[in-house]
Amino acid sequence: MSITVHLYYTGKDGNARRFAEEMMSSGLVEAIRAEEGNERYEYYLPMEDPETVLLIDRWRDQAALDFHHKSPMMKQIAALRDKYKLHLRVERFEGKAT
Repeated sequence: MSITVHLYYTGKDGNARRFAEEMMSSGLVEAIRAEEGNERYEYYLPMEDPETVLLIDRWRDQAALDFHHKSPMMKQIAALRDKYKLHLRVERFEGKAT
């Protein structure tokens, strides 16, 4: 059963978008997508909220997600989130991926 997580990164003055751009240009996104059990890792820009970026993150199971959360990449992500002074809101869904 897959686990899908929606992460809403919200900031000011375009910082959420800059965060996502740095995640991609730094190679972090590519590395996360290559992790065992990652099924999806994509950023989206909500049309009605230019200060928020949505990350849709899907994992094969809880073990894969736990492994990701223990990886050194999490410290890098947290440092970037702090750099851009972002607030984070999380939604979690479990079920079959369609």
